Amino acid sequence: MAAKYVFVTGGVASSLGKGVVAASLGMLLKARGFKVTIQKLDPYLNVDPGTINPYEHGECYVTEDGAETDLDLGHYERFLNQPMSQLNNVTAGRIYSSVIEKERNGDFLGKTVQVIPHITTEIKESIFKITEEEAFDVVILEVGGTVGDIESLPFIEAIRQLQWEKEPSKCVNVHLTLVPYLHSAGELKTKPTQNSVKLLMQAGLKPDLLVCRSDREIGAGIRKKIARFCSVKEQCVIPSVDVPNIYEVPLAMHKNGLDTQVLSSFGITADTMPPPDFKRWNDFLVRYKTPKHKVKISLVGKYIELPDAYKSIIEALTHAATAHRIEVVMDWVSVSSMEEDPERLKDSDGVLVAPGFGERGFEGKIAAVRYAREHKIPFLGICLGLQVACIEFAKNVVGIPDAISEEFSSSGAPIITRIDSLLSEKKMGGTMRLGAWDCELTPRSLASKIYGKDLISERHRHRFEYNPKYANVFEKYGMVISGVNPDTRLAEILELVGHPWFLLVQFHPEYKSAVLEPHPLFSSFVKQCVYEKRSIVSTE
Repeated sequence: MAAKYVFVTGGVASSLGKGVVAASLGMLLKARGFKVTIQKLDPYLNVDPGTINPYEHGECYVTEDGAETDLDLGHYERFLNQPMSQLNNVTAGRIYSSVIEKERNGDFLGKTVQVIPHITTEIKESIFKITEEEAFDVVILEVGGTVGDIESLPFIEAIRQLQWEKEPSKCVNVHLTLVPYLHSAGELKTKPTQNSVKLLMQAGLKPDLLVCRSDREIGAGIRKKIARFCSVKEQCVIPSVDVPNIYEVPLAMHKNGLDTQVLSSFGITADTMPPPDFKRWNDFLVRYKTPKHKVKISLVGKYIELPDAYKSIIEALTHAATAHRIEVVMDWVSVSSMEEDPERLKDSDGVLVAPGFGERGFEGKIAAVRYAREHKIPFLGICLGLQVACIEFAKNVVGIPDAISEEFSSSGAPIITRIDSLLSEKKMGGTMRLGAWDCELTPRSLASKIYGKDLISERHRHRFEYNPKYANVFEKYGMVISGVNPDTRLAEILELVGHPWFLLVQFHPEYKSAVLEPHPLFSSFVKQCVYEKRSIVSTE
């Protein structure tokens, strides 16, 4: 069966949740037996989010094949419980770079290179590539930004052309808008939605469904008014009222008919199909709402003012905690506060030092590691967290006072060093480790008990490594390597003997956690936090 396409656009305002709506629709269609994937079309001119400051764009999500992508791909993977790839994230920067490279190579035979047809053709080819590698029944395409933005116009035009070229029954447009409530008027206002649809139609697209975000119920009268003024069927105006957590969105969308109306637009009668099975998803929500324990976990990082910078970590903690009916109370700890007050963590049940790049806040993270180590608080160090912990251990336990990282200085003891100084270019292909790498676990180690297997695979995004020449001296003091890459023998996991739970990982385990498959590392961590509980938070 040829793939069908659902295009998800947004209007009125940014941050309405197109990614969650797209992921929810994907989850609902997959629950009905369709093979689904989701692609993000981002209009910014960066080639990928890898170099964008987290304050600008939130976290950079990494796929199995090493693509640095938009954080919405994390939603896609967590909701669909299936991996995405480089093909699932397309940016305007990548599109323009490809077209310019083709022009330099003479591929256009001297023709004038223009947005139409060259840029739009490149966009369409990027869309079609996703079904060339694997057959999907439905491809959901989320267009970043807001309709009316100049950056989005080439993508909207490419979609218009694609729909013109395809059969009408192969494409559905879902437009997400805002229906705000004006307290002064005491009513919901539909004009922003009307204007947004008008902009979309001026660009050549007509919405088939409208998903209307609001902080309160949207009555039948309002839906009828929106339908009349926006030229959509009344049953295709789908309310999206705010819910306590994003994992309730798919079921709310199903209740309001999103998947049913999408299938109807494809000419498929939902009633003729087996009903979707939400048993496991409902069980997750029940556990989420009825915790038996509550723990306080301190996340020490540089970007705590923007939680989206650590989106996957927060969701991974939620998945793991919910599975054990544990509620996690997040304690956001800035690295600067740790530098000023190391006792900041005294009532934490667990400490997590987050990933990051750069020198800022390094001493604050050192202080957090030392406090957790000395006070026997369950500790998880991810990526830079591992590197900081190794330097802290070298300074304060092994007795190497000048222990440093080559990232910050070229002198002293390189406890942490660049990967390209440890591996040849032939093995690396660049200066970063990206994507999935295997890890061989030491038998009977804490790591092997957590994973329950000898060989695992985890995703990476870093260019600095623990220097293996320190392995022997560290081991004498209790810091042992419990996971290595079988090919390079680079350290993947370190753990501290004699500590209740002190684990350092070079990779990013948060990227492989899903709603229905919590990551074992986070699962073990939150369980240990309950066991070692010292905070005063309760479930009352």
